[in-house]
Amino acid sequence: MAVSAARLDDPGADAVVTRAREGDEAAFRWIVESYTPEMRRVAFLVCGDLSLAEEAVAAAWPRAWRALDRLKATDSLRPWLVSIAANQARGLAGRAARRAVREIAVEHVDSSQRGLSNQIERAEAIDLANAFAKLAPADRELVALRYVGGLTSTELARATGLTPAGTRARLQRLLERLRRELGE
Repeated sequence: MAVSAARLDDPGADAVVTRAREGDEAAFRWIVESYTPEMRRVAFLVCGDLSLAEEAVAAAWPRAWRALDRLKATDSLRPWLVSIAANQARGLAGRAARRAVREIAVEHVDSSQRGLSNQIERAEAIDLANAFAKLAPADRELVALRYVGGLTSTELARATGLTPAGTRARLQRLLERLRRELGE
């Protein structure tokens, strides 16, 4: 089976992970190429900065490589990887917040260049980003892992140390808070 043709939901996917565990760099490269975009999205939502998200993902891969033999099941690879990226992003964001001044730049919207619907969409995106930024880092991470990373309540519980029911309740409270913030 060629590494590039495998998908982790295919029967041969276990072989790719096994090969990577055995030190096959091509197999691990395939895993990196497959999961980097998803890890980048989660990391970005956790830390709110694209360059920090890139740095978090870059820092996550060596950790994943060293710990791959501790991964219990192939079907938990995705949640495991996005959790590593989220943890790295949280740490980097915390360090950056302690040493830097935060600046928020809002793009000027010129009505002669864009239609009204584009301006409304842009304003709604800014409102959502601002509401999301008001959440605590751990809350941003939880929302990012669930809605961007696609982790289930059980996977979130393993990643956060909460129970599945506690995870669902916390997410519900966070979504209600975001709705109130957005005036919906």
